[in-house]
Amino acid sequence: MKDVSLKWVLICLLCFLPLAMYLHLMSGQIEISFASYFDSFFHFDSHNTNQVLVREFRLPRLFMAMIAGAGLSLSGMFMQTLFKNPLAGPYVLGINSGATLLIALSLLTGVQFFQSNFGLIGTALIGAFAAGLFMMVIAQRLKSQITLLLVGLMFGSFTSAFVSILESLAGAESLKSFTMWSMGSLQQVEFSQLGIILVVFTLGILGSFLLVKPLNMLVIGEKSAAMLGLPIKSVRMLVLLLTALFAGLVTAFCGPIAFVGIAIPNLTRILFQTTNHRYLIMGNCLIGAIFLLLTDAFIQVLEGHLSIPLNALTSIIGAPFVVFLLMRKLR
Repeated sequence: MKDVSLKWVLICLLCFLPLAMYLHLMSGQIEISFASYFDSFFHFDSHNTNQVLVREFRLPRLFMAMIAGAGLSLSGMFMQTLFKNPLAGPYVLGINSGATLLIALSLLTGVQFFQSNFGLIGTALIGAFAAGLFMMVIAQRLKSQITLLLVGLMFGSFTSAFVSILESLAGAESLKSFTMWSMGSLQQVEFSQLGIILVVFTLGILGSFLLVKPLNMLVIGEKSAAMLGLPIKSVRMLVLLLTALFAGLVTAFCGPIAFVGIAIPNLTRILFQTTNHRYLIMGNCLIGAIFLLLTDAFIQVLEGHLSIPLNALTSIIGAPFVVFLLMRKLR
């Protein structure tokens, strides 16, 4: 697809994003005027119920929907480029499992340091990075991509077993906190936490654009890229670090969210028809953000009648799409 066409696709997505944001804000059970949204930013009154609702619930949930959608989509794109496998993703390859295991250690042991903003992000990042490093070592020893996916699933089951043991030993309050977290939710973030989350996310985006050229070179294969002078080991580590940054950040504050990191990068490639990561990065950010905004808006619409965990709904939508990709790959 030519650059002009790609730019038009991006423009259309940019125009649709504000609509998705509007639908998300208006999907709550309580109707709130735009004046309240404006005042909650610039003239906040802690005694005004609508402004408190906007500042403490609506806005954090809106921003986290966009950050989580974009972050998981980018981490999935990095994994698929690095492993040259369209079925790779932070959830399937155990990246989320590594983050979940260390978060479980933090929440279920009650160690206060790990429950701070920096501690939570750092814990999830270390877990995600360690899991990604493990899978990279395994990938270099396996020839079959399907086998790699099975190893990722087995690693996820292995970590889940440890998490189950921790749950059986945890106290009632810690267990309740972890159970609510593990369902996946955009409601766990406070307005005061948005600052550090936005800083970390912005650093990740800047790092992603700095890796555009190396990512484009990886598409032709590591051997060919190395012959052109690309420092493969350094690029691998940087890609893995960015994957851990995005997946760890989202997992820390939203819990595990399945299939977004597999489905959205593939959908973006189908829509854009390009291997240029400059466009794929922007496309994944926009489509991922729009997808989670609409998904969470649907959850909010049903809240008065039915409470659906975010992780469950993304699995319902994403799993059939991944099965379709798997069948097409094995055909």
